[in-house]
Amino acid sequence: MVSWRRLTGVAGIAVGAVAAGAGVVVLAEKIAVGRIRLRPDLAVDEPFGEIRGQALSVRADDGLPLHVEISGPQDAPVTLIFCHGYALSSDVWYYQRVALQTSARLVFWDQRSHGRSGRSDPELVSIDQLGADLHEVLMAAAPGEGPVVLIGHSMGGMTVMALADQHPELFGGKVIGAVLISTAASTVDPVTWLPAPLRPAARRVMPSMMTGAARGVLAEVVEWGRQSVGDIAFLGTRRLAFGDTGVSPTVVDFLERVIRATPFDVIADFYVALVGHEKRLALKVLGSIPVLVLTGDRDRMVDPGLSSDIAASVRDAELLTIRGAGHVVILERPDEVNEAIANLVARALARRAGHA
Repeated sequence: MVSWRRLTGVAGIAVGAVAAGAGVVVLAEKIAVGRIRLRPDLAVDEPFGEIRGQALSVRADDGLPLHVEISGPQDAPVTLIFCHGYALSSDVWYYQRVALQTSARLVFWDQRSHGRSGRSDPELVSIDQLGADLHEVLMAAAPGEGPVVLIGHSMGGMTVMALADQHPELFGGKVIGAVLISTAASTVDPVTWLPAPLRPAARRVMPSMMTGAARGVLAEVVEWGRQSVGDIAFLGTRRLAFGDTGVSPTVVDFLERVIRATPFDVIADFYVALVGHEKRLALKVLGSIPVLVLTGDRDRMVDPGLSSDIAASVRDAELLTIRGAGHVVILERPDEVNEAIANLVARALARRAGHA
């Protein structure tokens, strides 16, 4: 018979081996991140999240306050309204704010439960509700006859499609153009970032983890992890959000802080909304205006093929694929994104002038 002392000794050795292995992994991560941070970083002095515009509080149709900021000349020929993505905030449009604020009137807003906006009733979390919110923002921040171009990243692109579905009369009149970045017109597979063999099991368990009894436990684990594993968070954000491993560490840190500031409950609520998203019928409405569809070919969160599908479904839409870029291309390749936005705006204004 095997003695208890021998069993506990073996168990102790096993636990010690696991702990030692984990320690090696953590040490390797620290070394890897340390090496990354030693590289030249052109963005190290950028004031991410510190540039502010004129603040405006807009009430959604359920009374929820939506935080809006307006920058740029008030007499500009066009207003650009920027809609950010899932688990982010309007601060992620930093490079677009800096580059475009002299040539257009810019409107940035935080989607409900994100950034500085109010916390939504979970029952009202849906892509359709975000479309209704955008309508309130548009009416409050860009009243009158002045033209508007809508720009949406990821979930923000879905928000633009929801508005098109709800208010087609705005498109071709008030709304003269749209830019859809790293987005999809229907349900996004939430586990594309996992290795292929793990995806079927992950798809089965994710809904119950986000909505069932396990949600509270998962929330505690996630919040603990956010506070405890900075190097893992850095490497995870870099891999999932960006395509180029040489991306600025300062940019990665900034994005990770924005994501970390989004409560887990909000992430879970909007996960359900994203999985139920279906707006392909709205794409016909977008065919009445110039549309740019932009994606990175290394997007691990939203398959670039879904952008191709949008472009193929919108009449005369332009598709721009930025090679080497990932999901948050607006931070990773800002010069190319800004140039593409400026070109779309110029095209939309020229078309409007031709129809005047």
